[in-house]
Amino acid sequence: MCEFQIGERWVGDGHPCYIIGEIGINHNGDIDIAKELIRAAAVAGCDAVKFQKRTVDVVYTQADLARPRESVFGKTNGDLKRGLEFGREQYQQIDDACCDHGIQWLASCWDEDAVDFIDSLDVPCFKVASASLTDVALLHHTASKGKPIIISSGMSSMGQIDRAMECLESVPVGLLHCVATYPATLEDLNLRCLDTLYAEFGGPVGYSGHELGTAASVAAVAMGASILERHITLNPAMWGSDQSASIDPLTLRGLVRDVRMVETALGDGEKRVLPAEAKIAEKLRRK
Repeated sequence: MCEFQIGERWVGDGHPCYIIGEIGINHNGDIDIAKELIRAAAVAGCDAVKFQKRTVDVVYTQADLARPRESVFGKTNGDLKRGLEFGREQYQQIDDACCDHGIQWLASCWDEDAVDFIDSLDVPCFKVASASLTDVALLHHTASKGKPIIISSGMSSMGQIDRAMECLESVPVGLLHCVATYPATLEDLNLRCLDTLYAEFGGPVGYSGHELGTAASVAAVAMGASILERHITLNPAMWGSDQSASIDPLTLRGLVRDVRMVETALGDGEKRVLPAEAKIAEKLRRK
């Protein structure tokens, strides 16, 4: 399968790159920041924004939640994790804001209860994070909803990716090349893996980038990425673990602009003589 639909939007070969602004937890538990990021992504021309959803007491052990960790939410790791999670009221506001701005939204669900929760909000698509690629039960549960799935392949071997794709074979899948370091260095990006993944699994194949700057992301689209995901923030200097590997609204606008320009420049690959070239040839060629 080289194309599928996310809502009314076609994704895959022959279609414009599906661009996702990854908000993740960069909202810092503040719904107003989330709304600002949704607006910024819509203004930039993104197709969707993405959040992360966890059932804290399922994903983390009680020992891990009790671990001391100072944050704006309290003194334990549990205080931090719970403070970053949105509930139904906030997600309804997210859904309303995305509707108002004409942009889709989806979420990476880290456990089965989170999948059920997000599915109840009628999202058009699910995301599976790199950290969840080896969670077979979660993959099967997500696929059981019958919706398209986008999955990142960071910190995963080809064998692990193959097993995950087998788990998801009942639904359309977009497979993203990803390097799960924050930020990732250019030397580690290995964008030619896009060709490797396409040759092994077919399309759509895309890229989830954590590098500084936008050149590699634009290059990924030029190489055939059908989906592009980048973390976004209001300011990379803000508090939060993912902020420094994220791009701000102005940079996001430049990225989307450059991607669309590259798509226009790529053309259809057929060699032809343009009418404007024929006139120049008449002037410049001796024979």
